[in-house]
Amino acid sequence: MPALLETVDLDVAVAGRRLVHRLALALHPGATVAVLGQNGVGKTLTLHTLAGLRPADRGTVRIGGTDLRELGHRQRARRLGLLLQEQDDPFPTTALETALMGRHAHLGLWQWETAEDHALARAALAAMDLDGMEDRPCATLSGGERRRLGIATLLVQAPEIWLLDEPLNHLDPRHQFAVLATLDRAAAQGRAVLASLHDPVLAARHFQSVLLLHGDGRWQFGPVASLLNAGTLADLYGVNFETYQGADGAVMLPAASQPAAMSRHLADA
Repeated sequence: MPALLETVDLDVAVAGRRLVHRLALALHPGATVAVLGQNGVGKTLTLHTLAGLRPADRGTVRIGGTDLRELGHRQRARRLGLLLQEQDDPFPTTALETALMGRHAHLGLWQWETAEDHALARAALAAMDLDGMEDRPCATLSGGERRRLGIATLLVQAPEIWLLDEPLNHLDPRHQFAVLATLDRAAAQGRAVLASLHDPVLAARHFQSVLLLHGDGRWQFGPVASLLNAGTLADLYGVNFETYQGADGAVMLPAASQPAAMSRHLADA
């Protein structure tokens, strides 16, 4: 059975700089993968390349064994969903109208949303703690509310592959855990989830695998248990990490004090 999403010798580059070199990635049903790396290493560009928003510098992205370039826009939208890092609202819409946009890939030309579509959208809003806000203009939502609305729209879209660019941005801890639980449920239903994060602790606790991007072409992909440790995180982020033993297992956190040479490097960055 082909992977839901697969990359073959994929290169991601920008302005003549190769960020990711020959990425070999396979996401099967039920996979949850966290993408980690410093700012500017290509996390967003990689997600956009996997979604087909920009061409790969080299290599191939396959969806269910088919080259992504051979799929039409509607086919892509039925198979793959992308949560952008920043979401603009060029037109005045309400929360319900925005959530309903997730159904457009499943509707025929000139077909209007059905009562069932509206029920799906309302259920998705409630799942993201947005019930009662159906008629709120998106422009009046807070950053966290708008983030959860984006995930509600993905729930309505119901693609097989979820690509999420910093889905926990602007969220308080309670809503972070609610979103992470939603991603777990999506994976349990046979979907594949790939999400960029800035928190290695949440990646270690809530994801099966990690993709580490170093920004110079190097990448590492593997199970959380074998790949996430103080050494790999220090190499990834350029700061020392310490391991603490918590009730739920080991936790890696940046060291409270860094060597003087490293501190000077960070101050000059």
